[in-house]
Amino acid sequence: MKITCLKDNLVNGVSIVSKAVPGKTTMPILECILIEASNGIIKFISNDMEMGIETIIDGEIEENGIIALNAKFFGDMVRRLPDGFVTIQTDSSMQTTITCSHTKFNLPGKSGDDFPYLPAFDRTDSISISQYALKELVRQTIFSISDNDNNKIMTGEYFEINEDHLRAVALDGHRISIRNIDLDQSYDPKKVIVPGKTLSEVSKILPGDTDKKVNIFFMDNNIIFEFDNTTVISRLIEGKFFDIDQMITDNYASKVKIKKSDFLNSIERATLLIKEGDKKPVVFNITEGNIELKINSSLGSLDENLEIEKSGNDVMIGFNPKFLIDVLRVIEEDEISVYLLDSKAPCFIRDDAHKYIYIVLPVNFNVA
Repeated sequence: MKITCLKDNLVNGVSIVSKAVPGKTTMPILECILIEASNGIIKFISNDMEMGIETIIDGEIEENGIIALNAKFFGDMVRRLPDGFVTIQTDSSMQTTITCSHTKFNLPGKSGDDFPYLPAFDRTDSISISQYALKELVRQTIFSISDNDNNKIMTGEYFEINEDHLRAVALDGHRISIRNIDLDQSYDPKKVIVPGKTLSEVSKILPGDTDKKVNIFFMDNNIIFEFDNTTVISRLIEGKFFDIDQMITDNYASKVKIKKSDFLNSIERATLLIKEGDKKPVVFNITEGNIELKINSSLGSLDENLEIEKSGNDVMIGFNPKFLIDVLRVIEEDEISVYLLDSKAPCFIRDDAHKYIYIVLPVNFNVA
C-alpha cells in the first residue's frame, strides 16, 4: 500500500476514528486503526465491538492495500509530523514507513485480515436531522445519563420518533432531561435506547452545520449515524425504557419566573462553599417576589436574594446545586419558569411549548 495525503487530512481522520478504539481489550487487533486504500478511496476504520467508526479522507492512492496500525503510536506520530504532504507506505512484511518532508517514522503493522469490519446495513429505515439540531439535542440532555453500569438502561438516551417529532430522554435517578424537536417530515414510529457514549462521541465528531444533515438508520440491534464522509455504527441498549409520561405532571402549587443568568450565577457562587465530593445542598426559600438562596458549610455561608415572579404557595426546598447548574447552562432562554409542588416533590423547569422539560429531585436539608 502507498498513499499520500495532507497532514491535516490524516490528523482529522485519525482523530475521528480514535473515538472507537478501546482503552482495554483482549483482542490486540482492536487497538489498531485499519487503513484501506482501494477503488480510489482511503478509509480509516476502528471498532471496539460496541461502536465502530469509518471515515474517508482525501488523498492519492499510488498502490492499493490494507494495513492495521496501533492507534496510539500512529496517532502520536502523525500529530507530531511537520505540515505538508505525508506518504504512508507498507511492504510485504507489514512494515510501515511514514514520511513527511525530512521526517521518517517506521512502524510495524498488522494484517487487516482479522480486523472486524463494520457490518453492512439496510438503508431503508431512517430519519434525517440537521447536524446542528442533533449536536444541540445531545448537549442539552447527555449530562443526565448515568455512569453506573448497574442499570444499563440509564447509561443510554431514549429516542422516540412519532411522525414528525423526536423526543430524547436521559435520566440518572436524580434528574430527567427531555428535549422535543420537530423533524422535516413524517416517519414511522420508533423507540430505541442509544448508548450515551455513542451519542457523546458522535456529538464531538459532528461539525454542527445547520445546512447539513445527519442520516440516522435503524436496525434490529444497531443504530447508524451517517454524515459528511463518516459513518458511526453502534449497538443499541436492549430493554424497555421508563414510562416518562407517568413522570410528567401539570400538577403544581407554585410557579416561579426568574432571570436565568441571575439564578445560575447565584448558584455557582454558592458552590464556592462546597468541598469537592461534599453533598451539601443549597436551600431556596421562595416567597412573594423573592427567592432567598442559603448555604452553610464548613467553609462559610452565603445568603442571597433574587427577584422573582411567583404565583401560588411559598415553599422552602433544597437541591444538589450541580444538578441545577447542568440544566441552566443548556437553556438558551433569558427567563425560565420553575414549577414546584412542595419541598419533597421534584421541580420542573420547562418552557410553555414543552420543547424542553427538566425534572430535578430535591434533597433533604437542615435550616441553620
